[in-house]
Amino acid sequence: MVMFYLGRRLPRKQSKSGDKRDSLAGVSPPSSTSSTSSRDGDLPSSRYTILPPGLDSGLDHLANQIPAVMSEPNGGSVVLAYEALPSFKDVPSSERQSLFIKKLNLCCVVFDFTDATKNLKEKDIKRQTLQDLVDYVASSNAKFSESVMQEIIKMVSVNLFRTFASPPREYKVLQSLDLEEDEPVMDPAWPHLHLVYDLFLRFLQSPETDAKLAKRYIDHSFVLKLLDLFDSEDVREREYLKTILHRIYGKFMVHRPFIRKSINNIFYQFIFETEKHNGIAELLEVLGSIINGFALPLKEEHKLFLVRTLIPLHKPKCMDTVIRGLLKFWPITNSSKEVMFLGELEEILDATQPAEFQRCMIPLFHQIARCLNSSHFQVAERALFLWNNDHIENLIKQNVKVVLPIIFPALERNAKSHWNQAVQSLTLNVSKFFSANDPELFAKCLKKFEEDEVKGKEIQSKREVTWKRLEEIAATKAASNEPVLIPHIIRSPV
Repeated sequence: MVMFYLGRRLPRKQSKSGDKRDSLAGVSPPSSTSSTSSRDGDLPSSRYTILPPGLDSGLDHLANQIPAVMSEPNGGSVVLAYEALPSFKDVPSSERQSLFIKKLNLCCVVFDFTDATKNLKEKDIKRQTLQDLVDYVASSNAKFSESVMQEIIKMVSVNLFRTFASPPREYKVLQSLDLEEDEPVMDPAWPHLHLVYDLFLRFLQSPETDAKLAKRYIDHSFVLKLLDLFDSEDVREREYLKTILHRIYGKFMVHRPFIRKSINNIFYQFIFETEKHNGIAELLEVLGSIINGFALPLKEEHKLFLVRTLIPLHKPKCMDTVIRGLLKFWPITNSSKEVMFLGELEEILDATQPAEFQRCMIPLFHQIARCLNSSHFQVAERALFLWNNDHIENLIKQNVKVVLPIIFPALERNAKSHWNQAVQSLTLNVSKFFSANDPELFAKCLKKFEEDEVKGKEIQSKREVTWKRLEEIAATKAASNEPVLIPHIIRSPV
């Protein structure tokens, strides 16, 4: 379905009988010149030409370049013709502003991009028209009139403010974590959307935009709808929104308290209700820039923002899921990826609270122990660098009785037999950290490790004896090609 903005119909000469066209609010009579029904019979025979609002009815030479629209029985509409308007260079300079408004209205038609085969020509016409509008705004050297501003905001609103095709991603527990779910989502309408964003951004940045006039249309309602778009799953859209919101904050001082309050409300909803939102990172970036401009001493409002919003942002249980997701898809044969995962893990752990850490520390340190014993020195070195992070070190101290028994064998093996001298040196530093933190536990772990090593050597020795017996039996039977009968072997428990 193609959406569009209904405005005034194109005026036409009255018929000889003196019939007059009814207003759009009423029922329009069928056109005497358009009685041909559609091939499939689904569309009514009546066809009308609809002009977007703002079109000068006196410019008859543009009449054949406006979309013809036909009503469907269910009340919807279908664009039958969607033709390009003239280029700005092809009209006198006195008519360019009028043409600019007509192009804006033409771009109020929103096409369905879920089907890539539909309306290809019309989509390309709109794309080129949007590009013309972007160039016009970028090169404008005259103040934008209030009517032009109104039409720009209307076109931007029609194209951007929408309900997303899919709901925001639900908070997923570990069991339902799927790698494919984390692939970036790309909005199929981006060929048009990015031009609309570009147009709006250039409009905000233009010195020809009067903030006093523009704030009548970029009002609180507009700002709220813009903030709603931060939940888009398309990262490209969120990047545009981040820049645009920052420009609005800088250009419209009157909106600054409202913008801060509205962002806070999004954070409150994320913290205390949903624990899911796609645009938290981008909103924090905007706020980071805003906070840098705060004057000292801080206002009470800004102190409350720290206590009620920024600190509680650490509350949501997202980190536990992210850490377990990293562990689930940890690379096994690619050392460079493993180093990258360890770097990402450090950043996540740096923002992880003790309660979340405790929920995932056992599988986490089993993986870290494997990394410590990696024969690739960069992997082992990067894992040991985790102890250089003060926050992670404190988390380990608080849970040393669980963490140390898991990684102690890896530390001892590194100290005794790792081929890389730098890894051995870092391992000794980590061992000293544990020994100083809890000497009694360290001694117990060392004793258990030595006992396990002795048991391991005994088991290995028995295996070697067993294999030697098998080789001797096989050698005696080889000449006669007789099958080798393996005697019953009593296995010692491991």
